[in-house]
Amino acid sequence: MHPYFDLPRPHLFAHRGASGDAPENTMPAFERAVELGIRYLETDCHATSDGEIVLCHDANVARMCDGTGRVSEMTYAELQQLDAGYRFTPDGDETYPFRGKGVRIARLAELLEAFPDTRINLEVKQEEPAIAAEVLRVIRAADAESRTLLAAAEDPVIAEIRALDPGTALGSSVSDVVAFYSAIQAGTLDSFEPLGHVLQIPSSFGESPLITEESLAAARQVGLLIHVWTINDADEIAELIRAGVDGVMSDHPALLLETAKRLGSAR
Repeated sequence: MHPYFDLPRPHLFAHRGASGDAPENTMPAFERAVELGIRYLETDCHATSDGEIVLCHDANVARMCDGTGRVSEMTYAELQQLDAGYRFTPDGDETYPFRGKGVRIARLAELLEAFPDTRINLEVKQEEPAIAAEVLRVIRAADAESRTLLAAAEDPVIAEIRALDPGTALGSSVSDVVAFYSAIQAGTLDSFEPLGHVLQIPSSFGESPLITEESLAAARQVGLLIHVWTINDADEIAELIRAGVDGVMSDHPALLLETAKRLGSAR
């Protein structure tokens, strides 16, 4: 198994940093998570028009910032003029505690440098133009392959990542997840060959649970880990840990850590 996974399980992830406490995918959110004791940070990336790999979930900055526009059509300098804490509210629009506090969209290189002992779960969001090669260049420049997992929901993006032989841990696309569950249903696990190290999935799809004794046993059989996103309820976190999942992602890492510790599962 890749060294990315060598910490005791369950792996506890701060989803987009401590995004329940601070603006998602920003340095304050990552700092908060690490201060709490989280050792796995989940985040997302796009590239600016001048090639900087920056951390944000959406292709457009409007949901988080005091402006609008596609990340891929803006320069890094233009992004730095935006307030990335502008729209964050922890209390349903009552307050906006990060407005005007200098919170900016961060670069991947900054994150890797700031937290050299922390593992990074990075989803490559941008499909066109392709950015995987530049993402990998940044990771290699930081000598961070052993502590990075690269993931992508879209088949072309994950295929490009795999073709680069990145040396990082690898996630799975939506099609990879479908293929795994199809193999369970068809009884063809003996011939199933996973293309990544881990399935990172919700706990259910529609009315169908994805985390069952059968699916967990099947994952063990084929050498896959299972991480579940995004769980913000203590009872559900506890249920998943008791079931034996390999990792849980939450917007509220304090709750995640507290629940794991109560069950004797926090390391």
